[in-house]
Amino acid sequence: MTGKVLITGAAGFIGFHLARRMLADGWQVTGLDGMTAYYDPALKQARLDILQGQPGFAFHQAMLEAEGGLTTLAAAVRPDVIIHLAAQAGVRYSIDAPRSYVQSNLIGTHEVLEAARAHPPRHLLMASTSSAYGANTKMPYTETDRATHPMSFYAATKIANEAMAHSYAHLFGVPTTMFRFFTVYGTWGRPDMALFKFTKAILNNEPIDVYNHGNMQRDFTYIEDLVEGITRLVATPPGTDPVGPMDSLSPVAPYRVVNIGNGAPVQLTDFIAAIEAATGRTATRNLMPMQPGDVPATWADAALITALVGPLPRTDIRDGVARFVDWYRGWNGN
Repeated sequence: MTGKVLITGAAGFIGFHLARRMLADGWQVTGLDGMTAYYDPALKQARLDILQGQPGFAFHQAMLEAEGGLTTLAAAVRPDVIIHLAAQAGVRYSIDAPRSYVQSNLIGTHEVLEAARAHPPRHLLMASTSSAYGANTKMPYTETDRATHPMSFYAATKIANEAMAHSYAHLFGVPTTMFRFFTVYGTWGRPDMALFKFTKAILNNEPIDVYNHGNMQRDFTYIEDLVEGITRLVATPPGTDPVGPMDSLSPVAPYRVVNIGNGAPVQLTDFIAAIEAATGRTATRNLMPMQPGDVPATWADAALITALVGPLPRTDIRDGVARFVDWYRGWNGN
């Protein structure tokens, strides 16, 4: 399947990798990004420079929440598929700057839904998060579990996005898939994420902050594995027939929630050990209590996505971390 795709957040970590993959697969890709300064815009620009050097890519710089802007762009492009990745990310930053999450994640997502309403694509895919599972303690997280107790305002906005998207799918019949990400990592990653911060600190002989005294587990998902899942889901819009008892398909709308994770949690201490092995350095650990809004563990049930698109690749944490460290050294010159 190929055609025209509109990707929001195209200069972001996930958007960049997805756009590059879809260009390689023969899609015409229109990317939109606000190029905000939440982290170093030079990194976003470097990703964008790579995309703009490839045929089939067109870029529009604009803020997602600008009223009517995305609808106008969709009218010009007439995308077959819309993939909404743009968001104000970060659990901890949402405590300090909640208004930016209202603007980007609530108002901005409403603009995406309005664009899809006015110019319906064959499939609308939108990013959610494993943080939606919030205070749930049952592991692994299954898409049919309740997502009603968010632990951060970031998670609350993403749960709201899911509810908003469901209402539009019901009212206007646009096939919509929400995918919940699980701690995505890899080359060209975000500087505010643990892998980037830990690698930078270790290479600079600086201590790293290890929260909850290291008693943490995360379902780390390598970026290329995630992108493989998204690209397969593009060709699998929700219809009316569930694929089995594990399906999260809505009974009243062409709408589905899907986990995309590695399906195997990793201890934070093992994650740090993988960085130490890749850098050839030993980390100095600054043991800290749990941060507000955080959870001790995440773990994706992968049964639904496997039923929909087959088993996804699962990059070993040591291999994925080593690839990142190689990229980081090249990016920073050390």
